[in-house]
Amino acid sequence: MAKIFAKDTFAVVDLETTGTQREKGHHIIQFGCAIIKNMKVVKTYSFMINPHREIPQSVVNLTGIHNEDVQGKDDFSVYAPKIIEILKGTVFVAHNVDFDLPFLNYELVQHGYEALTNKAIDTVELAKIAFPTLPSYKLSDLTAQLKIKHLNPHKADSDAYGTAVLLIKIIHKLESLPQATLNTLSSLSSSLIRDTSWLITTIADNLRKQKRPLGSNYMQVRNIILQKQNDQLDRHGENAHFPINDDEKKKLFKGKLHFRRAQVDLINHLHKFVNNPDKRAMVVEAPNGTGKTFSYLFAYAYQLYSGRKLVVATPTKVLQEQIIDHEIPQLLKVTKLDLTAEVVKSSSHYLDLDGFVQTIFQGTPNKNTLVLQMQILVWLTETKTGDLDELNLTNYNAPLFAQIQHPGDARVGSRFASVDFWNLARKRQEEADILVTNHAYLANHYMDTIWGQNPYLVIDEAHRFTENVISSRNDSLRFEALWGVLSYLRNLLYFSNDGVENQFNDNVQLNFLLKKLDPQILELIQCINDLQKDLYAQNKNAVNKTILANGTLELSFQGKGLFNKNSQFKQSLGKFQHKLEEVRELTNQVLFELYHEQEQEQVLTNTETLLSEITEQIDRLDYYSEKSYQLADILSDSQNLDQDGFILMVTNPDDPLSTNLNWLMLDAEDVLNQIYSRFDHIAFISATLTSNHNFDYAINQLALSNMSLVEYIGKSTFNIKKHLQVIAVNNMPNPDSEAYEEDIEQILINDLTNKNHVLVLMTNLEKIRTVFMAIMNSPELKDFEILAQGISGSNNRIAKRFVIAKKAIIIGADSFWEGIDFHDCGIDTVFVARLPFESPDQPEVRLRQKKLEDQGINVFEKDSLPRAVIRFRQGMGRLIRGEKDHGQYIILDPRLWSKEYGKAFLQVIPVKMKKVTKEELKELENKKK
Repeated sequence: MAKIFAKDTFAVVDLETTGTQREKGHHIIQFGCAIIKNMKVVKTYSFMINPHREIPQSVVNLTGIHNEDVQGKDDFSVYAPKIIEILKGTVFVAHNVDFDLPFLNYELVQHGYEALTNKAIDTVELAKIAFPTLPSYKLSDLTAQLKIKHLNPHKADSDAYGTAVLLIKIIHKLESLPQATLNTLSSLSSSLIRDTSWLITTIADNLRKQKRPLGSNYMQVRNIILQKQNDQLDRHGENAHFPINDDEKKKLFKGKLHFRRAQVDLINHLHKFVNNPDKRAMVVEAPNGTGKTFSYLFAYAYQLYSGRKLVVATPTKVLQEQIIDHEIPQLLKVTKLDLTAEVVKSSSHYLDLDGFVQTIFQGTPNKNTLVLQMQILVWLTETKTGDLDELNLTNYNAPLFAQIQHPGDARVGSRFASVDFWNLARKRQEEADILVTNHAYLANHYMDTIWGQNPYLVIDEAHRFTENVISSRNDSLRFEALWGVLSYLRNLLYFSNDGVENQFNDNVQLNFLLKKLDPQILELIQCINDLQKDLYAQNKNAVNKTILANGTLELSFQGKGLFNKNSQFKQSLGKFQHKLEEVRELTNQVLFELYHEQEQEQVLTNTETLLSEITEQIDRLDYYSEKSYQLADILSDSQNLDQDGFILMVTNPDDPLSTNLNWLMLDAEDVLNQIYSRFDHIAFISATLTSNHNFDYAINQLALSNMSLVEYIGKSTFNIKKHLQVIAVNNMPNPDSEAYEEDIEQILINDLTNKNHVLVLMTNLEKIRTVFMAIMNSPELKDFEILAQGISGSNNRIAKRFVIAKKAIIIGADSFWEGIDFHDCGIDTVFVARLPFESPDQPEVRLRQKKLEDQGINVFEKDSLPRAVIRFRQGMGRLIRGEKDHGQYIILDPRLWSKEYGKAFLQVIPVKMKKVTKEELKELENKKK
């Protein structure tokens, strides 16, 4: 390949500074630079610079540069001429160039020099485009993921060298792309940061001059290059019979899987259940490290040659991927069975190629959307599935996703029909033997034909199944948001300069429709107001009232309290639905007339955008119409009112017209029984299904009391005592005192010297913020990335950062006890700041408990305590996921000793617990140094 940049010299720069605000007296303390010629790093520079001011502790923690490192060094005025000479005639490169270049130029100008005018390119944007599936684009993470060695991250010279090697890898990757992909990237790149587009365009233009045939692993559809899709299942292997005795299993396992007695016993019990026609369900508690996933796959696999499928439902996408990528390949390697497996998820996870290609030609998007489009173009040369989850994004809120997520239709006759990712996924699913999905998808699609006839079902992490079924059915009617849609629609139609009325005032039919539509919209808004007033008027019947941190009034109701016999709400809802349908239909007529105008070529240039925005508002009206009919169905059945709770969210507590309605399922028994009726021989498996050594609580929660049931508690496959240490601090103050928080902060600051990955489990988001703020700049924790729920981004982002970082602390609550997965990351220590009782202030908790109270049930004994104990055990399970894991579970809550219910938690600790004081905890840590 030609040396495209043979005549160019790249100067890769990294600065360390006393802060980010140059205008407020922050200065450079280190200048690092790596010079690239002919795609090789030929020289590096490093200057320590005296900023003549104190280096903040947070900067010391990050960079390792102390005040004494720069005392006595020359200041920037001495280095400025050298830096100018080094950078003369080079292409300026930085990882976040819009920080380094302006900061350096500011210092140069302040010292009387001209600002640099070099070409400047950014490796953050380039790395995102070249390597679209990486989970993080922080420099330290990129160098780790791409195996770039540099000795001192966050030191300018080392970071400059690492960035230089990164740039070389980016260039090589871009040069390897198909020409059509490069051409499209080049055409999109003009809005990238500074001169970043120059790099892409230069590569594309140079390679266009060469004859480069499209690789055999690619296909081109229109101007999009895709990986060739293989929709033929790769059938190989041999059919076989289940190995009944130990010798047969040992023969199969030899050289591939360690024969463990506890795991084999679990396999045998599951196999016996699957072959027992008199039993429909089995509940299994299998301790962490038992190999439960392999066990149930092995037990069911030999039954799948009759054309029946096995459906596996897990709580999270991470576990789905774990089963598909690791457990099922292991199963097939051991058994040599001729089986195939596929993930089943909603169509919105898949890229709609038609929608994506349309976005490329829609004009200049915002910067984030542009980079995402370019990432997807490169990703399409790599992906075989079109599953957007491969992009490792932490949220899907970018406007682009509304246009590129697959709607789930057959796409017959579209340009990309033959390579449509969703169609291909469905085809593979229909032919597969094992289907892996998540709890929520199963709950909402259990009647889908994709599962086949009379399929088997395994519910993995079954202790969370009911909760996930319930949350998948919860919904809302956000009246304020609908009001906003209608206001925006009126603006598009009547008030904006480029709106319909102003652009088409000579179209008689359009004006007739517009005059008819506006009063209908105003009447619809009045209907919304009537519904809001009806709901707000019931506030005295709320079972719980809470003012949230943002000032919103949260009112929780039982159905009979919000919709009593005298309520006018049902009547008002019917009127609302009728009026909403009228508005939607009239708006559709306006849209149809506008399309007719467009066909007559009587439109202005910006009408495409107007049509698109009106279409989007109609889609939103459809959405709210659908929600209103869901609500009407609930209200039409008096039994539903007993099974559902309702929450009013009043954003201004004094204004009825700020009322919004949420509803949630309180009793899932009917839905669960409907799901179970679709499947056969259902296994419910978890590491924590028992409470007080029996399955009573789980059987009740999962609505299994009327099923013919098998129960099995498995044994651990290793000696847990050698892997888990449980420590309880017995001289902590009252958990509600300020002293308690201060003690937690001191323990975290002083006792983590030898730890790498630490989880601090709490129960209150406000307390999380307090602890985070107290420890975030502690010098003792300078090597740790400190992450906190509600502060450091989404829970998924926090989990990804935690796994990637060499040393990290998460302070979290709720799903961090059990819902977020940290596969491929060993946790050294879990701190239990509080025993994990649910907060009764949470509306779903209060409503559920009120329902139980009305039934005469002891809520604490039958609901609150079992839930807390199971969550406590789940927290412990964070540490020991397998035989190679070791860790400490440190309990700080003194209620373990001071309350009678503490015994319930003590009973489930599987090892002898060590009682220590705060002072002894510190000594334990010191002894390990």
